[in-house]
Amino acid sequence: MATGNPITEWLATQQDAMLAELEAMVNIDGGSYDKAGVDAVGERVRNFCVRHDIPVEVVPGEKHGDCLRALVGGGESTTSGNKRQNIVLMGHRDTVFPKGEPQRRPFAVKDGIATGPGVADMKAGLVMNLFVLAAFRQFGGAPGPLVGLFTGDEEIGSPEGRPVIEREARGARVVFNSEPGRPSGNVVTGRKGGVFMVFDITGKAAHSGGNFEVGVSAIGELAAKITAIHALTDIPRGITLNVGLVSGGQSVNTVAPWAQGQIDLRYIHPEDRDEVMGKIHAIVEKSFVPGTSATLSIKGEFLPLAQNPGTEAVFAAYKQAAAEFGLQTEGEFAGGCADSGFTAAQGAPTLCAVGPVGGRAHSPEEYLEVTSLVPRAQALARAILRLDDAGL
Repeated sequence: MATGNPITEWLATQQDAMLAELEAMVNIDGGSYDKAGVDAVGERVRNFCVRHDIPVEVVPGEKHGDCLRALVGGGESTTSGNKRQNIVLMGHRDTVFPKGEPQRRPFAVKDGIATGPGVADMKAGLVMNLFVLAAFRQFGGAPGPLVGLFTGDEEIGSPEGRPVIEREARGARVVFNSEPGRPSGNVVTGRKGGVFMVFDITGKAAHSGGNFEVGVSAIGELAAKITAIHALTDIPRGITLNVGLVSGGQSVNTVAPWAQGQIDLRYIHPEDRDEVMGKIHAIVEKSFVPGTSATLSIKGEFLPLAQNPGTEAVFAAYKQAAAEFGLQTEGEFAGGCADSGFTAAQGAPTLCAVGPVGGRAHSPEEYLEVTSLVPRAQALARAILRLDDAGL
């Protein structure tokens, strides 16, 4: 696999085309709850595939963006004898930004840095995956079928995308998740799991001056529960609890009849999840303020990306491939969650953050290093080409 490989040579000529596709995607609204916007980005994906003669299947989403599954055919078997056939390139189309954000700060490039909502997280990864699929479609050589999976609701825990991802992972030989490469240039070999929850508290309204004593404050209960929930944080074990959103009350002169808190739990080890969730349930069920009651519901969840021999093997293959293009990359552990945890939990060797390099995601300062687009695409393509040699 010398540097004269036609796939990587073709990718070397595609930076301008990649930037044009990226600009079009970034300038489309695509917040997780904006189904029409996320599906409009999906239409860009579908049109690209049609132009490059890549079949695409649409898995409809009821509330969130549809899932798109593109397929580039490959060999029927591999020299490794691995029964898992598909080589999956994965990414999500949704962003965290409110409607109208692309109009307020559209895609721009200055001094080799691209900006705009979702430019790194993760529309650049989508573009990279599309061009890698197109390269293999044009020149062949993949050691098995390539599947491009483009989902629509990752930023809120993939409530509709998760079953599609898990089904794909069960037949996957390996999964590359093209979340943005770290600012260091590294990829991600491990991630925390996360659970996103809402707890609702019911109290009793009363005039805060005229008959204060008959009221039952849901906000008072909220405060006590927050203190107890935050106390579950255990930094040495990698367990963090954050009540990041609160609301409640009727008026300033009314004892609050209701309140709500939203919890973010992060953990490293799968066994820690049930332990901490048991403690959270106990806190929610307990009435610190007599007369209150509360319920807890899970709104989204990610599984941890745990390191294992499969993860190590795919990272080694990618690292060697990247080095051939002058990219020195290491594996990092990330506190953030991603869909890669779902694929790893299904037993698919998974590597995350193989996308182009960027940073400051979820903020107006989000950026992408333009010069990383082509080398990261080439590294991914070369890693795919060496899967047999890596025993994957």
